[in-house]
Amino acid sequence: MRLFARRLFYLPIDLVESITGKRDAMTPPRGMVFVGSGDFKAQGQIMLGQLVKLAGLQPHEQVLDVGSGIGRVAVPLTQYLNREGSYEGIDIVRKGVDWCRRKISKDHPNFRFTHIDLKNDLYNLSTEQEAKGFVFPYVDARFDVVFLFSVFTHMMPDDTANYLHQIARVLKPGGRCLATFFILTDDSKADMMRYKGLQFVHQKGHYALLDPSVKEANVAFEQDWLHKQVSLAGLQIERNFLGYWPGLDKQQTAGFQDMLLFRKPV
Repeated sequence: MRLFARRLFYLPIDLVESITGKRDAMTPPRGMVFVGSGDFKAQGQIMLGQLVKLAGLQPHEQVLDVGSGIGRVAVPLTQYLNREGSYEGIDIVRKGVDWCRRKISKDHPNFRFTHIDLKNDLYNLSTEQEAKGFVFPYVDARFDVVFLFSVFTHMMPDDTANYLHQIARVLKPGGRCLATFFILTDDSKADMMRYKGLQFVHQKGHYALLDPSVKEANVAFEQDWLHKQVSLAGLQIERNFLGYWPGLDKQQTAGFQDMLLFRKPV
């Protein structure tokens, strides 16, 4: 219903942009965009910049986008990755995968998109398959870079732990992973109350929820627990970038969500 309401709300402007040609073929109608906020193209360029600057992404590398959505990052990557590079995207929302296949893969055969049918309170209630048992459909040591934007922020702890192990498995030795989180520390807890940022007040042990009625709408993890899971998966945290979600100054942070850069040891 949430996705249907969005399509209905943006229908008039989507029709106008389609008729007048103001929307190019690599930009989805606004009503189809089910993740993120802000300008589709501008946000995609920002995320590409983060991958290049923070994760050191090179044009020839092999990339996995976990939670590829409707191509927000894939679109600018088509202009960055060269013929030696490749992109794999997986997502639980079929309509996003279908759009990307039609609009991106047809002209960029080194960009492939796969639908995975997993249950999520926010995006997919049509199955009982859970992410905690999901095995990424790729061989070991396949990718140079894996990234997850706004994925772990919608996952339960067991699912998150499994995905970290899967990331470690499919990364090449020395490979990097850039991922966003809501991370709970003494400072972030104090800041979210002081500055009236996102209020993760529904404590569940080593994680907290924004809305207990839709668990996976927004999930925050205690830093100690998260760091332990990263280590258990065989990954090393190289850098930690603060987000402004607790109410911090936007100019002093890397983005809305916290961000971690992992590396698989050589």
